[in-house]
Amino acid sequence: MRLDRFLSEMKIGTRSQVKELLRQGLVAVNGTVVKKADFKIQELTDRVCFRGQPLQYRRFVYYMLNKPKGVVSATRDNTVPTVVSLLKNCRREDIFPVGRLDKDTTGLMLLTNDGELAHRLLSPKRHVDKTYRVSIEHPLTVEEKKRLEQGLDIGDEALTLPARVEVLGDSDILLTIHEGRFHQVKRMLQAAGNSVLELERISLGGLILDRALKPGEYRELTAKEVEGCYEACGY
Repeated sequence: MRLDRFLSEMKIGTRSQVKELLRQGLVAVNGTVVKKADFKIQELTDRVCFRGQPLQYRRFVYYMLNKPKGVVSATRDNTVPTVVSLLKNCRREDIFPVGRLDKDTTGLMLLTNDGELAHRLLSPKRHVDKTYRVSIEHPLTVEEKKRLEQGLDIGDEALTLPARVEVLGDSDILLTIHEGRFHQVKRMLQAAGNSVLELERISLGGLILDRALKPGEYRELTAKEVEGCYEACGY
């Protein structure tokens, strides 16, 4: 890894700020002062110090975001904000969203650079739970609830897997699914005879949305939360 990228990812400064700090001789690699921004290091084994203080590189990072409406689940977009663009204090360039939420869907979004965890959470074979709070057009009937819980035809080759449904009130339900098909929740409610007015994801695997986070806010996951994510997908 280039030294300037390493320092930037360690939140020492922007690329331009880091280059100035390097010119000032404030960075040492394995005990030797290095002033070149393109100097290559082994980020996991080399000892990098800034102002005499060692910097411990973290290979993987994990963020929980409370996704607001109007933001797309992508790393880059030329027209609208992305979930990655909301991570204002994170300078890493390898972070991506785990899965997708529709532009008008809110709630829990996991962002990381851990490709193995992302693959396991999204793998259809692992049936990782995803729970949504759904505002619906009219009170859920007994028949509609039964259809959701048994699996139904949404126009794909196979029926959806049986879902778990908890009725919260006339206009709200909790729906837990174990797949990640395109627009799945909306298509399921439509196929059952209802429709979605508002949709918020509140959990993914073992990770639960932190209600202290306002829409657009984020925080790093705790070690226990990361462990819970891995446990949820059978790691």
